[in-house]
Amino acid sequence: MGKNLIQQRRGRGTSRFRAPSFNWEGEARLPRKNSALEEGTVTDIIHSSGHSAPLAEVKYGAETALLQAPDGIRVGEKVQMGDGAEVKEGNILSLKDIPEGTPIYNLESKPGDGGRFVRSSGTFARIITKMDAGIVVELPSSKRRTFMPDCRAIIGTIAGGGRTEKPFLKAGTRHFRMKAKNKFYPIVSGISMNAVAHPFGGKGSHTKGRPTQASRNAPPGRKVGSIAPRRTGRTKR
Repeated sequence: MGKNLIQQRRGRGTSRFRAPSFNWEGEARLPRKNSALEEGTVTDIIHSSGHSAPLAEVKYGAETALLQAPDGIRVGEKVQMGDGAEVKEGNILSLKDIPEGTPIYNLESKPGDGGRFVRSSGTFARIITKMDAGIVVELPSSKRRTFMPDCRAIIGTIAGGGRTEKPFLKAGTRHFRMKAKNKFYPIVSGISMNAVAHPFGGKGSHTKGRPTQASRNAPPGRKVGSIAPRRTGRTKR
């Protein structure tokens, strides 16, 4: 009897494939929306295994928020939020109040949702133009997206920009990095598995031994390879 494929096991929703968010420092999101000008103080810089960038713990009066730390911020620094806030790194402003060309991150998709875009280390976006239909922002992928003027963002660039440039060097180091977010690692290709574990597995050589196309209506255990491809074979040069 064959074994379930990885995608079948993942679909069951067991703890093996869930992120251990209960071990993380907390959710990094913008504090509640308030039009009044508020001043906060950076009380700590936190390393969270569930985030690619360091987190800044900011205290706004009685409320404490976790935010992706901008590059160059330090403990004890003052930051602002709301209407009339200064255009300075670490401050939270609405897009309508930010000048064009200013680097921003943690943009809200809808006003008050806490931030959905540009949240990984070393990234930033820029405001390209302001129109009646909305504010056009160029994302790190060079794609342009229109946001509502009342959506908020943080001024600056997220810290930790050189993270991806440092090599892991050892498989054990990468193992602990993947374990922090409970990523399934290492992943074995289907052609290297036994015949009982994958349709492409088995045999002494690296040959799939069967067509690599699968029907859209194929059962889960056979839906591997190219799923309902538009075309097969080599492309014309």
